[in-house]
Amino acid sequence: MLSSSLATLLHHLIFFFIVTIFSTQLCAALPSQKVGFGYRLVSIGENPNGGGIIGYLQVKQSTSKYGPDIPRLRLFVKHESGDRLRVHITDAQKERWEVPYNLLPREQPPPLGSTLGAPTTTPFSASEYSGDELVFSYAADPFWFAVKRKSNGQTLFNTSYGTMVFKDQYLEISTQLPSTAALYGLGENTQPGGIRLRPNDPYTLYTTDASAINLNTDLYGSHPVYMDLRNVGGEASAHGVLLLNSNGMDVFYKGSSLTYKVIGGVFDFYFFSGTMPLAVIDQYTMLIGRPAPMPYWALGFHQCRWGYHNLSVVEGVVEGYKKAQIPLDVIWNDDDHMDAAKDFTLDPINYPRPKLLDFLDKIHSQGMRYIVLIDPGIAVNSTYGVYQRGMSKNVYIKYEGQPYLAQVWPGPVYFPDFLNPNTVSWWGDEIARFHELVPVDGLWIDMNEASNFCTGKCELPTNHSCPDPASTTPWVCCLDCKNITSTRWDEPPYKINASGEKAPLGFKTIATSAVHYNGVLEYNAHSLYGFSQAIATHKALQGLQGKRPFILSRATFVGSGSYAAHWTGDNKGTWENLRYSISTMLNFGIFGMPMVGSDICGFYPAPTEELCNRWIELGAFYPFSRDHANFASPRQELYVWDSVAKSARNALGLRYKLLPYLYTLNYEAHITGAPIARPIFFSFPNFTASYGLSTQFLLGSSVMVSPVLTQGATSVKAIFPPGTWYNLFDMTSAVVSKDEHYVTLDAPLNEINVHVYQNSILPLQRGGMISSEARTTPFTLVVTFPYGATDADANGKVFVDDDERPEMALIEGEASFVEFSASVHGKTVTVWSDVEKGSFIMEKGLLIEKVSVLGLQGSGHSLEIEVDGKPLSDTSRAYFSETSQGHVEKLEGGNKRKNTMVEVGGLELPLGKSFSMSWKMDIKG
Repeated sequence: MLSSSLATLLHHLIFFFIVTIFSTQLCAALPSQKVGFGYRLVSIGENPNGGGIIGYLQVKQSTSKYGPDIPRLRLFVKHESGDRLRVHITDAQKERWEVPYNLLPREQPPPLGSTLGAPTTTPFSASEYSGDELVFSYAADPFWFAVKRKSNGQTLFNTSYGTMVFKDQYLEISTQLPSTAALYGLGENTQPGGIRLRPNDPYTLYTTDASAINLNTDLYGSHPVYMDLRNVGGEASAHGVLLLNSNGMDVFYKGSSLTYKVIGGVFDFYFFSGTMPLAVIDQYTMLIGRPAPMPYWALGFHQCRWGYHNLSVVEGVVEGYKKAQIPLDVIWNDDDHMDAAKDFTLDPINYPRPKLLDFLDKIHSQGMRYIVLIDPGIAVNSTYGVYQRGMSKNVYIKYEGQPYLAQVWPGPVYFPDFLNPNTVSWWGDEIARFHELVPVDGLWIDMNEASNFCTGKCELPTNHSCPDPASTTPWVCCLDCKNITSTRWDEPPYKINASGEKAPLGFKTIATSAVHYNGVLEYNAHSLYGFSQAIATHKALQGLQGKRPFILSRATFVGSGSYAAHWTGDNKGTWENLRYSISTMLNFGIFGMPMVGSDICGFYPAPTEELCNRWIELGAFYPFSRDHANFASPRQELYVWDSVAKSARNALGLRYKLLPYLYTLNYEAHITGAPIARPIFFSFPNFTASYGLSTQFLLGSSVMVSPVLTQGATSVKAIFPPGTWYNLFDMTSAVVSKDEHYVTLDAPLNEINVHVYQNSILPLQRGGMISSEARTTPFTLVVTFPYGATDADANGKVFVDDDERPEMALIEGEASFVEFSASVHGKTVTVWSDVEKGSFIMEKGLLIEKVSVLGLQGSGHSLEIEVDGKPLSDTSRAYFSETSQGHVEKLEGGNKRKNTMVEVGGLELPLGKSFSMSWKMDIKG
């Protein structure tokens, strides 16, 4: 028999089990508490000052879930341009947090009225508010709105799908979507499924120091923007949607709908009409700021490692690249150069200033550059001048009236508040002081999400050292800390999926109840930290010597591209991470940050030799191309393995020939926002097979990169939009595509497939070991006609300037722009140029030495070529040659005519002077 006590226990357990089951079933049967019941429109009128319409909304029924509803809202709608519509919804009676207008300059909505429905507007009776390209429509009860395309009536955004909720710490709104729409954006995250957003994947936006190896997780940047590409009846159209809000948010994409759940701020939507993908990016960056111009050298190759423990190691790396004949423009230091990991210092033993200055004199004389890392956390150290000056200027973020204490690499730190004008001035002064100490050529701002090794409210320990000098794990918190759970900012009612696990918002970062300048809460401004630091750093560098700044930032926000480049953070040396890097790179082009790349060969752990071969072949064509590794990984500079060195010479050799093309793309990015690296559909929007393509990409409009992404592969399957694609490593080889079939291309270990599309003119130079030398070499123009063409045109361009000037603008004497054109009509081939503001190029003495024309039909033997109306024979050292294009992969049929590559070489045509060249082909009937 059971004892009485045991029987009683059993009785209680059975009762508990029954109650639990019953309660669970009862809860499942009852409807969950509704979050909100929506709003009704009570009045709407025209804005008398500045245009647009203003409406007032009244909550239909308040609920308590996630807090009370804000009872009255103000709606403001305006067509800010012919292709941009803004819909702004906020509290009607009280100003709410928005992305600061001084941080991201833009048009401000009208000030709030003092009384709901006050007669300050002219009544608006229409059911639609129409602009040049977009139409805003609405219903009153319940209130919802839609945005349509004027030209065809297609609905782009429609909030009637769900109930709009607007509480202090919870905002929700949804839109319907056609299930066939292809969506891109909403980052930063590592998307294992490729660039096209997948329904039901999590999309959480909140800047976090989470390694890029974490999939479908909020990472270093917050970019609440997406592009929607649709194809109806064989015709593609694209538009963009930005929710300008810096608060944490979850975005739920279900395929036929998209729902935002935001923990603060306002609804500030911007709609961009497109209709092509490039137009969307143009319109988007017109609002958020054009991408920053990059110095020419930034497009060269970069080498870094966390673990270059002394200057001799760095010198050896530079020498290693030189001996291996691998191009190298920029050498970097992680924090190894610092004294005890303190910003703006030098390690007096391992990086003594006199020797470092001698080293910099040497590499600067060769045209190389030097960049170092700085973290935002300032070491709490009474003998440290940077810290002392910061204290005297009151520049640090506060918690309960005192600087907020955190821990990063130097140990205890305070975080500068870059929303404070005093901080911006202090930061600029510290950068100027450091530049006097070490004439660096750029700055790398890392850990600026902001990253913190501790969580909560911390104090300096009294019973142990922090940091412990003997510790081998400086990333483990050594402060005395306790969690902060007493405020609604640290524990908001709705938990976003932070860090992929609904982690507290203050986990391993600044406490969200900490306070910035003017009382701004970290809760609201958190995701702006890296953005605000980039702005302050850019201002400081530009003020130093009047040169064009280069800044690399890990944390980013909407508009960061106007100030900084980006790398994709801590990745792994794996084949999966090699593949993921393409999608992240392409996403940042959409985000307005075209200067982007991943750590080549992986940040950690040790990559295999084969993987590093394939990674440099791909990474040589990232816009930002840098090898970087963790201190615990074996050395992985490109010369470490002979096979990798060979791949590097091959791939980087082509990159350095392509530098004038890449720099021209940099110029286009700066004036139109156009990404340097682009998805295939940017140039071929009707090629639906490319909508999810994430294993190939374009540089500009016409150069396609098809890397090997699979271990052990010696070939690659690639898809080519219709037309002729010429192999840039062997221009006698081409692919002629007419459909959506994949073609298998040879790809031995040391080779990557790079093709250029028909109808292009590609400006190349000879290349070299360093960009400053490569850019002085003569040009070759590669003209690509469709295979066997007898009636076709081709176009290209090149921009050349003084890349040290802060502004990238076409100004006489400072820059030149050349447009190239070519045509084949019947037997006649003509190539010519039109130069705009050519004096700069003429002063530099740049020449065109060769013109190569691909895809011609027939023979050019013994025919007269004229240059500027004179026979080629009158031009000294000029020559003519032709080569049969015999290696052509045709995916569907085709003629058997002879196709020819014609080269006219030995030329000395001034690039800065317009020219015309022509000849006739011998075409047999």
